[in-house]
Amino acid sequence: MTWQDRRHRNSLCFVAPLIRLPFPRSSLAASLSSTSSPVFDFHLSPSMDDASLHIVMLPWLAFGHLLPFMEFSKRMAQHGHRVSFLATKRNIQRLPRVPPHLSSLLQFVELPMPSIEHLPENAEASVDLPSDELRPYLRQAFDTFQHQLSSFLRQTLPRVPDWIVFDYAAYWAPRVAAEFGVPCAYLSVFNAAALSFFGPSASLMGCEGVRATPEQFMELPEWVPFESTIFYKPYEARELFKPGVLPDASGVSETYRFGRTLEDCQLIAVRSCPEFEPDWLHLLGKLHKRPVIPVGFFPASPPESDTDAESDSRWRSIFQWLAKQKPESVVYVAFGSEAKLTSSQLHEIALGLERSQLPFVWALRAPADSHGSPAALPEGFEERTQGRGLVCLGWVPQARLLAHPSMGGFLTHAGWSSIIEGLALGLPVVLMPLMFDQGLNARNLVERKISVEVPRNEEDGYFTGEGIATTLRLVMVEEQGQPLRAKAKEYREVFGDEKLNDRHVCEFLEYLIEHRRQQA
Repeated sequence: MTWQDRRHRNSLCFVAPLIRLPFPRSSLAASLSSTSSPVFDFHLSPSMDDASLHIVMLPWLAFGHLLPFMEFSKRMAQHGHRVSFLATKRNIQRLPRVPPHLSSLLQFVELPMPSIEHLPENAEASVDLPSDELRPYLRQAFDTFQHQLSSFLRQTLPRVPDWIVFDYAAYWAPRVAAEFGVPCAYLSVFNAAALSFFGPSASLMGCEGVRATPEQFMELPEWVPFESTIFYKPYEARELFKPGVLPDASGVSETYRFGRTLEDCQLIAVRSCPEFEPDWLHLLGKLHKRPVIPVGFFPASPPESDTDAESDSRWRSIFQWLAKQKPESVVYVAFGSEAKLTSSQLHEIALGLERSQLPFVWALRAPADSHGSPAALPEGFEERTQGRGLVCLGWVPQARLLAHPSMGGFLTHAGWSSIIEGLALGLPVVLMPLMFDQGLNARNLVERKISVEVPRNEEDGYFTGEGIATTLRLVMVEEQGQPLRAKAKEYREVFGDEKLNDRHVCEFLEYLIEHRRQQA
C-alpha cells in the first residue's frame, strides 16, 4: 500500500524548526578507517532529538542520480533536518554549491575512490567513462563503499543516524545498516511506472518468474493488471538485456541490485506523485509489500546567481540572442550526461534541426566514436543555420536556458530528470529515448498524450533528420500540435507546483519521524 493509503486524510505535515548543529566541514576521507575518535558531536538536547532527523544520503555514481539526491537533500535540510551526503571528492566538487543558510545542516562526507583495474584514472562518475563497457568496473569500485559506510556508522556511535536513504546500486546498504540498527529507504530516481515494469524482487533476483529473453521486455508484464503501452521496443529491449540482466565484472547484474534493494529496504520513496501516476504507485506497493511514498518531483532549484553564466561573455551573448527571439519559439536540444551518440546519429540530429527551420540552442557533447574530439557537424551546417541556431560545446546553464521566455520546446533523450525539468516549466518535450528507462518514460508520456516520440525503426533504432524536423514542427508550430502544447502547460501545475512538491517531501519526513517515534 502507499503511504497515502495509510495516512489520515487530514493529517498535518510535520515541519521541524531550523536548528543549527555543530557539524565540522572537514573531510572524513582520512579518518573513515579509524574508530578511535569521533568526527561529529552527536550530543543533542532532547528537544533537538525530538524535532530533527539525521539522514544519510548514498547516491550512485552518475549525475542523473547525484543531482536528484542533492536536490532532495536540500529540501530536507530546508525543514531543519541534518543530512550527511556521501560521495567522492571529485563528484562533490562538481555538484551545485550548498546554499549558505543550509551549510550547517547539509554536509558532504568524502569517500575515497579506490583504484580498480580497467577503470580510468579520475573516473568517479559514469560521465567520466569513455565507453559504456567500463560501467561494471565503476560498479565494482562503488561496492567498496560498503566498508566505508560501515566505518562511518561506527564513528557515529552511540548516536547513529536515524535513516539511510540509498540508491539501487548500493544494494548492500540495508545489510550494513542493520548491523547498527539503522533503517533504510530506497530513493528511486525513476518513476513508479518504470520501477513497476521490472516487477517483483524475486523476478529481479532470478528466483522466480525470471524474464529470460529480450522479447519478454517487449510486452506488458503479467503483473500489470491494467492496459498500458509502457514497454520496450525491440531495439531497446535487446540493448537493455545483456548489460542489465546478466552478471557483470562487479559480480552481480543490474536487475539483481534492484531486486535486492527492493527486498531489503524498509520503504520505497519514488520521485513521482499520485497526481501523475496513482495506478502505478498503487501497483508498486502491491508488488513489493512495503510502504511506497511518492516524494514529488523536486525539480532543480533555479540558481540564485549563476556566476559562471553571468561572467562568461559567451553566455551573455547567448542570452542576448535569446532576448531577440519570439516568445516560445526556440527549441532547446540536449541528451543528458549519460547518452553517447555516434557521429551518424549526431549528423541526423543536425540535419533535423536545419530542416525544421526553427531557432534552436543545442547543448552538444562529442560523439562516442570521436575519441573525445569536438563533434564534426555536417559540412556547411553552421553557415546554413547562422543567426537561427546556436551550438554550445561543454557545460551549459541549462536551468536558466530552459526558463528563458523564448524557449518553446525541448528535444530530449527522455531521461526522467530532463522530462521533469521541461514539464515543470510547461515546455512540450519531444522524445528520443536512448538508454535505460528512457523508452518506458517516453511511452508513459505518449500514453498520457503529453508528448510525442521521434519516429524510429523499431528493429535497429535508426532515425532520420527528416523525422526529427517533422516532429519538431508538429510540436512547436503546427495546429495539430496545439493539444500537446496545452497539455504541457497543464502538467506544469503538477510538475512545477512548489507547494505540491514540498507537501510530498513533508509527508516523507513525517513518515520517517513517526517510524523513529514507534521504534523508540
